[in-house]
Amino acid sequence: MTKSNNPVNENKEALAAGIAGLIFGIGLVVAGMTQPHKVIGFLDLFGSWDPTLMFVMGGALGLHLVTYRLVRKRNTPLLSPQWHVPTKTEITKPLIIGSFLFGVGWGIAGFCPGPAVVSLASLEGKVIAFVIAMFLGQWLFKVVDAKVKFNR
Repeated sequence: MTKSNNPVNENKEALAAGIAGLIFGIGLVVAGMTQPHKVIGFLDLFGSWDPTLMFVMGGALGLHLVTYRLVRKRNTPLLSPQWHVPTKTEITKPLIIGSFLFGVGWGIAGFCPGPAVVSLASLEGKVIAFVIAMFLGQWLFKVVDAKVKFNR
């Protein structure tokens, strides 16, 4: 979300982001995606494979394909003065490395950031440890990136 000079727009955007996050979190819980064994089961192709994640992602992709086209017909979003659509299309070395690390971490822990934050409500030690490690990793990257300038 970008900062504007209009506090009303900022409040509407923050409210919309909060509602979207709440709906996303509820969807993760209902679909069982906050349970690491579901993710790890999906990645266990030669053991007790669990296709649940594939169906959740397929359903989300199908819904997105339809609704995105309808929503983007509007000149602006309902609660923001402008669209916030990524403009970068270049596949870079940091993107590849970051994607690889994300996938490895997801496969090892069974969490990705969204479900991990939602799972904090469980107060389980492994969830808390994962989220702390995730934030430490983000902080460490900012420190190293400022010195090495990966993205510049």
